[in-house]
Amino acid sequence: MHSIDVELSFTRAGELIEAGGPVVMALIAMSIVGLAVLLLKTWQFFVLKIDKRDFIEQVMVAWRKHDIAGMRNILSSNKNPIARVIETAVQVSTDNIDVQLAREEVIRVATLQLANLRSYLRIIEVIAALSPLLGLFGTVLGMIEAFHRLEHAGTAVDPAVLSGGIWEALLTTATGLAVAIPAIIALNWLEHRIENFKLAMEDAMTRIFTSQAISIK
Repeated sequence: MHSIDVELSFTRAGELIEAGGPVVMALIAMSIVGLAVLLLKTWQFFVLKIDKRDFIEQVMVAWRKHDIAGMRNILSSNKNPIARVIETAVQVSTDNIDVQLAREEVIRVATLQLANLRSYLRIIEVIAALSPLLGLFGTVLGMIEAFHRLEHAGTAVDPAVLSGGIWEALLTTATGLAVAIPAIIALNWLEHRIENFKLAMEDAMTRIFTSQAISIK
């Protein structure tokens, strides 16, 4: 019984895709791409451990003690991009580089790390923006086709012809929204995590330079 239900579901899905035409197939392809990007970014965030920031306090304690070797041991064992930024800050600070040049170098590295985290987000953004428009475009084409059939029917108008055409036309709009809504949610979730990471990174950078200025005084 279960296998029959599954078969009917696939048959129904195939009928819906066929009714929606190329527009629905394009939207399904876009949803697959969006899901792939979401999984890729989730895996990237997991591997880099962007939410694991307890090492920052350990680094700051070592920094205040001028334990540069201890700091580097802590940082080298962390994959979090903040560790790479702090490494750069420590390096330029110990090399006695001009403060302004040191900050610029740290900002450069931080910008590259953020760019890496933001990679491929543009794809999800485009999918979220384009899906409703593509769905609406399919609806307009479907309505044109429905009224074209109605015109050729002449006086022998069958309401089923018009209602069937409208149903098929609205299918693309529904599909477009079904693709866009999860894409918007996913995009905002990813951007929220990146924004939190950015704030933590800026805080770590400021604490390194502030601690250095205090120690010099």
